[in-house]
Amino acid sequence: MTELRATSADGHPVTALVDGSGPTTLLVVHPGGSDASTWDDVTRHLAAEFRVVRIRRRIYAGGAEIALPHSMAVEAADILAVARLLTAPVVLVGHSSGAVAALEAALLEPSACNGLFLYEPPMPTTELLCGPAAAHARAALDAGDPVEAMRIHMRDIVRMPAAIVDAMFADPGAQGLFAAYAAAQIADDEAIDALGAGIDRFTTLDLPTTFLEGDLSPAHLRERVADLAATLPNAKVVTLTGQGHIAHLTASESLANVIRDAVSRPQR
Repeated sequence: MTELRATSADGHPVTALVDGSGPTTLLVVHPGGSDASTWDDVTRHLAAEFRVVRIRRRIYAGGAEIALPHSMAVEAADILAVARLLTAPVVLVGHSSGAVAALEAALLEPSACNGLFLYEPPMPTTELLCGPAAAHARAALDAGDPVEAMRIHMRDIVRMPAAIVDAMFADPGAQGLFAAYAAAQIADDEAIDALGAGIDRFTTLDLPTTFLEGDLSPAHLRERVADLAATLPNAKVVTLTGQGHIAHLTASESLANVIRDAVSRPQR
């Protein structure tokens, strides 16, 4: 593994982890509530065939206070700063909020990549992602309760069943992990809602695009995928059977296989 360094439009340093050396580069934008290491297993399955570059999203990289309000424009600029250092062909791979950021980057500079692979972007298509829940999560965070802020995120924003969320948060170790990324996650949620509802701006984004959904994922995520796939002119949807929103952790090899198949589709 090596490290790639770029400078974003605002002068902020952006780093990315590089594995493999194949002819095609996969530029991965990891999901929220975590860092680039959560894609370690998927990367391991892909690095023999692809150059896998995992961007370290600035709000999840740690070491500095998060500048608020955070924006998807900042995320997009960071992605493009790294993409400009890469040799084509490049496929932009985004997961969850990372897929929202990837879409915004591709819209700003379509020539920066040759195709898109997007795993359940929670884009505000016909409705906002968070709505009033964002204010509730922010209030909990500001009151010094990051665990409750993340509970609200999981239950009311991601819309996981309350019983599953309660079981997840019953583990003190898990609570600590959630709390570590709470400030970044809530800022991430707010940045997504700040885009506003509506996706007509993507009607001209004709990059070959594969949307991935899990058949066990929350219904609103699958609905957002369907809305996006109907809007982008060159898109298809692949369903991962028996999986939800975290296949990078629960089925990394299956996820890698889907990515491999999608990238074999002719790119621009």
